[in-house]
Amino acid sequence: MCADMKKNSRRLFLKNTGLAASGFFIVPRYVLGKGHIAPSDKLNIAGIGVGGKANVNLPYAWNKGAENIVALCDVDDRQAVEGRKRWPKAPYYRDFRKMLEKEAKNIDAVIITSPDHMHAVQALPCMEMGKHVYLEKPLTHDIYEARILTQAAEKYKVVTQMGNQGSSGDDTRKIETWVQAGVIGDVHTVHVWTNRPTWPQGVPAPQGKFDIPKEVDWDLWLGTAPRRDYNPAFLPAIWRGWVDFGTGSLGDMGCHFIDVPYRALQLGYPVSVETSVGSVYTGFFREAIYKDSYPPSAKTHIQFPARGNMPPVELIWYDGGIQPKRPEELLPDEMMGEYDGGIIFDGTKGKIMAGLFGRNPTLLPTRNMKETELPASKFEFVEGSTEGHQTQWVRACKQGYGAYTSSSFDKAGPLTETVLMGNLAVLSYNYYETNSKGDRVFPGRKKLLWDGGNMRITNFEPANQFVKRQYRGNWKLSL
Repeated sequence: MCADMKKNSRRLFLKNTGLAASGFFIVPRYVLGKGHIAPSDKLNIAGIGVGGKANVNLPYAWNKGAENIVALCDVDDRQAVEGRKRWPKAPYYRDFRKMLEKEAKNIDAVIITSPDHMHAVQALPCMEMGKHVYLEKPLTHDIYEARILTQAAEKYKVVTQMGNQGSSGDDTRKIETWVQAGVIGDVHTVHVWTNRPTWPQGVPAPQGKFDIPKEVDWDLWLGTAPRRDYNPAFLPAIWRGWVDFGTGSLGDMGCHFIDVPYRALQLGYPVSVETSVGSVYTGFFREAIYKDSYPPSAKTHIQFPARGNMPPVELIWYDGGIQPKRPEELLPDEMMGEYDGGIIFDGTKGKIMAGLFGRNPTLLPTRNMKETELPASKFEFVEGSTEGHQTQWVRACKQGYGAYTSSSFDKAGPLTETVLMGNLAVLSYNYYETNSKGDRVFPGRKKLLWDGGNMRITNFEPANQFVKRQYRGNWKLSL
């Protein structure tokens, strides 16, 4: 590599992590060589965010010692207790940038299990350094970030996987086969619903002054988000409902549920989105508009164009306890979907119903399961199914860029963009202006037309502020 290329690589990393002013130096991947694997043939894995879901992701990837966990990072020491006990020899850091600086030569791959608002700025520098990345769902907090990570995976030739484990499940592959084989004809509508949120939404920002626990680096936890005082209402796991940190019910479950029809119907960029949201009673017979948190419930319509010989499709998302009308083919005592929610494909020749991850796919009426000869899956099942989602990524890391993973960023990125279109509609729905009389006007409560290639709403300019959010301080993201 020429000197100019080396300088540009270092400059790009510093630009995207806000380290230029601090003088941190990250060992570039070209020093180690592409596809570097430890001499022991074990993958050396670092964890960014080692509590919560990481208590599943890291052990599955580690696979009882088959791989190495070589570094741990978390901004909240309380969340890191279990991981530090399990891997006591792994150096522990609070700042992921310092971990990458100090441990670069020892790291082959990184598992990131942090709040949504930090996903992109943590993943991109790892990819720039040639580290393979496993990133929890949703891939990113906003649409622009998802596009950047999709492009980065191709540019830096690293193995990637988003943590929507259902994409490795057998049932996802069955549904994909049945739909594409025309078992229910041409699918024109898909209903998807979840019982989330199971955390506070549709509430005002918490108030009060609290001491920051000594175990928490609050500034690092905030990261790209706007500055605000510490409040225990935001963490550890209840950040999901707050607009600055999480992506609400859609972000939590959309990448699990919507992934199934997205694959089966070969969906790409949507062309429009519209939504309506549940209201909150505040002592007056009018809705409450809380811009700090997502609404308690929403119904969102996302339209997709025709694809090849497949007709246009409308995907309808329901959350907060809202569900679609029960299909007439479903008997009164038969359960619709499952506890977490469900999926119904509506085709010209029938319907398919499934649960979370596409579990228990069933033709409607259910007697058709016995009367119909269903095609065997044309897609290879993943060893260990959803439990093998992390280990599939590990194997692919050892094989190198181009090895198959179920939710590589070329697939997970566009899916995440579609999921986040729902949040763009929700935030636009709550956007208001004040007229000369002092009344609130909600111009965003319309069908929003989307130009996917250019990442723009074409008929309501204020909505575009939700495509790419503004980062705090020196945090930046670009290729």
